[in-house]
Amino acid sequence: MKEILERLASGKLNVDEAEKLLKSESILEFDDIAKFDIKRSERTGFPEAVFSPSKDYDDLIIIIKNYVKNSEEDLIITKLSNERYERIVRDLGENPYIIEYNKRAQILIIRKKITEKQPKAKIGIITAGTSDINIAEEARVIVEEGGCEAITSYDIGVAGIHRLFPQIAHMVAQDVKAFIVCAGMEGALPSVVAGLVDVPVIGVPTSVGYGVGEGGRVALDAMLQSCAPGIAVVNIDNGFGAGVFALTIVNSD
Repeated sequence: MKEILERLASGKLNVDEAEKLLKSESILEFDDIAKFDIKRSERTGFPEAVFSPSKDYDDLIIIIKNYVKNSEEDLIITKLSNERYERIVRDLGENPYIIEYNKRAQILIIRKKITEKQPKAKIGIITAGTSDINIAEEARVIVEEGGCEAITSYDIGVAGIHRLFPQIAHMVAQDVKAFIVCAGMEGALPSVVAGLVDVPVIGVPTSVGYGVGEGGRVALDAMLQSCAPGIAVVNIDNGFGAGVFALTIVNSD
């Protein structure tokens, strides 16, 4: 980018030529099915991820093969079923990449190399129930991919609220910079946590529930309506978004 701007300033390029070069430097286009933002991590601190549901499998494998061939950054694929993961591994065949799949979180990460990093901060991740763990694990994978340490405690919701307090105390003692709180049903847990701590709380409504709570809308509304200050709320089952937001908090500190 600096070289292109220097050529523009010296008159060796006109504005239109510089614009085309800058676009070609930042976007990978794959067979007219995807335009991948390979410079996103430089701007935002976290790379672009591929959301796999509803994508045709043939399009998905084209994206994967082209990305790993043209980029040095890790490739993250979210909401990927185990069946699709196994098919991807077969289609990639013998390759030099490091492939990590979290079955519970349904996240695939393809790396070209392992880079050891000292964790920049700690993030607390808790769930109301065992049924919320898959979404919490999605957040955990993203938090760790972004260079933070995740401290987790699952199944400590308001149905047995005595379980919560020692876990919160432990995380506060560990100096976590934010809490990610996943809850379905009535979605009460983020409000309780926000009333106990002095760091940001990210509420993640999950689609766990039945009757009026089915699909997660009750949990979402409850979190949005919370009277406890310091809560941000992401979309239903959006563990990925919660993880990225926690990293944004840490990186802006």
